[in-house]
Amino acid sequence: MTRGVTAAEVAPKTYAWEIRAEGLRVRAGGRKLAVNGLDLNLGTGVHGLLGPNGAGKTTLIRALATVLRPAGGTLELLGTPADAQTGGRRELRRRIGYLPQEFGYYRRFTVREFVEYMAWLKEMPREEIPGAVQRAVERVGLADRADDRMKTLSGGMVRRAGIAQAIVNDPRILLLDEPTAGLDPAQRLRFRELLHQLGTDSCVVVSTHLVEDVAAACTDVVLIADGALVFRGTPDQLAAAGGAAHPGDSPIERGYAALLMRSEPGRGTW
Repeated sequence: MTRGVTAAEVAPKTYAWEIRAEGLRVRAGGRKLAVNGLDLNLGTGVHGLLGPNGAGKTTLIRALATVLRPAGGTLELLGTPADAQTGGRRELRRRIGYLPQEFGYYRRFTVREFVEYMAWLKEMPREEIPGAVQRAVERVGLADRADDRMKTLSGGMVRRAGIAQAIVNDPRILLLDEPTAGLDPAQRLRFRELLHQLGTDSCVVVSTHLVEDVAAACTDVVLIADGALVFRGTPDQLAAAGGAAHPGDSPIERGYAALLMRSEPGRGTW
C-alpha cells in the first residue's frame, strides 16, 4: 500500500537542525533543574544519549517529546519552539515518535489494536492507519503476534509493541528511552538494524545504559552528567577518551568511565 504524505512532510525544510537547544533548562518533579544550561544541535541520524542515573536523560527526552515545558533557554523541534501554543504542539506531536521507559496500555487490546489506537491519538489520517500499523508491527517482528492480546506477551514483546507505536507515524524525530530493556541478545541485534534504517531520514535519539548498543548503532554519542553536556562525538572518539587504567570491559566503556571521572572527580566509586 502506498503511504500518503502530509502537507508538513512535503513542505520545504526551513530549519538547520531537527533538534536545537540553547541554554536549555528543564525541571523534574517541579523544583530540581534536571537539565541545566544544555546546548545541543541534532540532525538526521542515530544519536546515543548516555549518562549515569540521575544525569537528566529521561527529563531531556520528555522535554524533546513536549511532555515537559522548558524552564529556561530555548528548544526548537523541526524549526518550531517546543513551548508553542496548543496548535503548534499538536502539529509537532504528529511528527514525533516517543517510547518512554514505561508506557501504559489496555491489557485486553491486541497488538494491532494498541498500535492503531496510538496512531489515532497521533491524528493520522484514518485511511492510512491500517497499512501503517501493519508496516510497524512487521518492522519490530510482531506480525505473527499482531492479533494476540497485549496481556499474553512477554516483557520483550511488549517493548517491541512500544517501539511499533513510536514508529507508526514515520516520525521526523524519534525518541526512545531505554528501548532495549527486556530484549534478548538476538532481538537487540535486530533492533540495531532497525535503528540504522530509521536514522537514514529521521533524527533518532536513543537513551540507554547499554554502551554496546551505542557503539553498534549510533552515528554519534551525547554524554550528559548533572544535566549538562560532557561529551559529543563519534563512538570511536568516545572509545579513544579512555585507557587501560579506566574501568570497563570494552574501549567504549572505558572511554565513558574516563569522561565521567573527568567531569566529576571521585566518580567511578560506588
